[in-house]
Amino acid sequence: MDIIDFHTHPYLTQEENACMYREGFSLEPEEAKEDLLQAGIGRICGSVIRPRNKFDRRLGFSQIQKLNDSALRLKERLGSFYIPGFHIHPAFVKESLETIEWMHQNGYRLIGELVPYMHGWQEYGMGYGCRELSEILKLAGEYHMTVSYHTMSEQQDQMEAMIAANPKVTFVAAHPGEREGYLLHLERMKKYENAYLDLSGTGMFRYGMLRFGIRQAGAGRLLFGTDYPITNPGMYVEAVRFEHIREEERQLIFHKNAERILGLGPSAVN
Repeated sequence: MDIIDFHTHPYLTQEENACMYREGFSLEPEEAKEDLLQAGIGRICGSVIRPRNKFDRRLGFSQIQKLNDSALRLKERLGSFYIPGFHIHPAFVKESLETIEWMHQNGYRLIGELVPYMHGWQEYGMGYGCRELSEILKLAGEYHMTVSYHTMSEQQDQMEAMIAANPKVTFVAAHPGEREGYLLHLERMKKYENAYLDLSGTGMFRYGMLRFGIRQAGAGRLLFGTDYPITNPGMYVEAVRFEHIREEERQLIFHKNAERILGLGPSAVN
């Protein structure tokens, strides 16, 4: 079975390596690809991040652009194995709109993972409900793009408002969280057809969670994800395989949902 990992953070340098134990884990992109293939994952999606670097307002959007440039270099090395996600930032509307236009012209449809706490949104007084982000997402909607966004528990109302105001954008929340947060995600998914959820995140895959989510919101709204290299991808693959769900539901979660929302064809690993 083809498996698409919707939520990863590939890296070129140690500065971009999100592994908590990176002192003993530093792989070249091609080695990381083999690592993921060994777990049964045939393609990955995701953005490049710098998890330990504080956002510097003096450098502005150039920090975001640097991450996007790293994603493009990874794409050149990994080929069809990697579907890059590109960062935008509400404090830089012009640059973000230019990024989306460039994505559209070059056939890319994945924005994010948006990670406000990592990119200093709060320092600009901005969140998921801000006017500037709405302006950026309006263009993303015109191109029917997909936005992966980090779950911010203190912004539940803003996350819902963002989804409701942009029906042409497919929103994929990152990380189910514990039961209370997971239930909120499922309620949003029942209310909004453009609300999805990936399964990634440290220590958050509870037994029975997948069966429950399918009963509440349907298998067509859940996407397989790991958060590699933060998490062990093999554990997440086996967790989905072990859950007592129908095979057609497993295929939706493992790859068909991602293929549909991102407009992907069958896997062709280089």
